[in-house]
Amino acid sequence: MLILLPPSEGKAASGKGRPVDPAALSLPPLHPARTAALRALTTLCRGDLDTAAHTLGLTPGLHPEIARNAALDTAAAMPAAALYTGVLYDALDLAGLPTTARRRATRAILIFSGLWGAVRLDDRIPPYRCAMGVKLPGIGPLAAHWKAPMAHAMTDTAATGLILDLRSSAYSPAWTPRGETADRTATVRVLHQRPDGKRMVVSHFNKATKGRLVRDLLLDAAAPRTPAQLAEALRDLKYTVEQQPTAAGKPRQLDVIVNEL
Repeated sequence: MLILLPPSEGKAASGKGRPVDPAALSLPPLHPARTAALRALTTLCRGDLDTAAHTLGLTPGLHPEIARNAALDTAAAMPAAALYTGVLYDALDLAGLPTTARRRATRAILIFSGLWGAVRLDDRIPPYRCAMGVKLPGIGPLAAHWKAPMAHAMTDTAATGLILDLRSSAYSPAWTPRGETADRTATVRVLHQRPDGKRMVVSHFNKATKGRLVRDLLLDAAAPRTPAQLAEALRDLKYTVEQQPTAAGKPRQLDVIVNEL
């Protein structure tokens, strides 16, 4: 099972190790695009402050992020597992997983990133601020920048087995499963069912539920190979799951229904 996650805006304050080595990161086909994105971002952030803030969509209170971006090529790095914080990652609690479940997570999880394309949990990267929706000078929209390299990298990475795609809409355009790959891809929508029976999409608890869902699958050592098997695995874990009709060649959508937020 391959689990695709979004990054989080919240990140650890600083790394503690050597600087990032883009050539040492997983998914080697992404290396040229990573180098180009890193160079474009550091160059932007070493220039005019207002231009950098506008390009990155940063409010005045986040201007210190610009100085941090400017030094990314020399900043101390840390494993991605320790870097990303926020609601989903708090619920997933990677650090609190038993050793065997943590190993499963390292093999299964791929985190998409505006700056790095995608990284594994053991890839060492520095704290940064650069969302997928950014248009970097000389590169343009990052989702378009990553599209061809990600397609190449995912040819092998997503070659077999179930793909559990929990990315947010901003990160999905960087790689779109198609054809046979889409047939074995499952997406998850979290719906809150109120006492009156009405359902509504949730935001904050969408992330928390997805984090708990991944954690439970890892702890259970679940190994579903199809979206239908995933739905059954989640039901075994006491989730309420409904499969939505989907056309061939499109990812299968699973609705997870929660009664309490």
